[in-house]
Amino acid sequence: MKSLRTPDSAFKRLANYRFEPNYIDIECPTFSASISQQLRMHYVDEGDKNADPVLMMHGEPTWSYLYRHMIPICAAAGHRVIAPDLIGFGKSDKPTKQSDYSYQSHMDWMTAFITQLDLKNITLVCQDWGSLIGLRLAAENPERFKAIVLGNGALPTGDKPANKAFKLWKTFASYSPWFPIGKIINSASFRSLGKDEVNAYNAPFPSAKYKAGARAFPKLVPVTKNDPASEANRKAWEVFSQWEKPFLTTFSNGDPIMRGGDKVMQNHIPGTKGMPHVTLVGGHFLQEDSPTEFAQAINSFLAKEVKQYYRP
Repeated sequence: MKSLRTPDSAFKRLANYRFEPNYIDIECPTFSASISQQLRMHYVDEGDKNADPVLMMHGEPTWSYLYRHMIPICAAAGHRVIAPDLIGFGKSDKPTKQSDYSYQSHMDWMTAFITQLDLKNITLVCQDWGSLIGLRLAAENPERFKAIVLGNGALPTGDKPANKAFKLWKTFASYSPWFPIGKIINSASFRSLGKDEVNAYNAPFPSAKYKAGARAFPKLVPVTKNDPASEANRKAWEVFSQWEKPFLTTFSNGDPIMRGGDKVMQNHIPGTKGMPHVTLVGGHFLQEDSPTEFAQAINSFLAKEVKQYYRP
């Protein structure tokens, strides 16, 4: 497996992103565990290092830059905020073939990440593919997670057909010779991103050969009952059907792909009962449209509902 590493020079003077970089070498059991198969993963680690971690997971085709406005707000509230770049994105290494990526490989990479950092009492904050990976991560490692905040995300099993908006996105990502990352994110947000922000989203991908991971993601979403990830996701749903830990939904009001997904979670996960669920203003990337409100909802949730749940 060959991989690329975006030059550090590509990330100079990014708008509102001045976090100290942190790196960890990940071994993926899906491949050989030899040194040649190690991949470097980047992550932001801000706030009190002795506090319980708030794990902010991005999706497609973003990176930790997505949470740049939220990280300082949650860190200022006393939390340790960790925002990794998934393999293939941001400052993390990028395998060059789409076939190098699978749902399971992403699961293995992130499982290694939380295990090697020995993260415990995690509050998961996730959106888009951050939820497909993050929710599975919590279901398969429940002892490491104390709460979940889900915005514009899901855990599909392929038992129900995908909606039209997702099918169009999958077709575009699979076949369009033009795949402008920054413009894609801009088009899926309510507000218009500035030129510097669009450039920041483009920064991890100096050329098309860096985009294999971004191109691969839409095709990895389970859309049939016999998809390779469907059974594992069904098992995760079995865990969530009995999940009593605090679970907050923070979906936006203008996401054509995920609209209504918050009600699915609220109807099937016991931990959502009585939680102060909110609907935020925004498109698919609510971190761009309502970052302050999103971060404040997380802080309030942790200070009240989660604290009360774990009170002796």
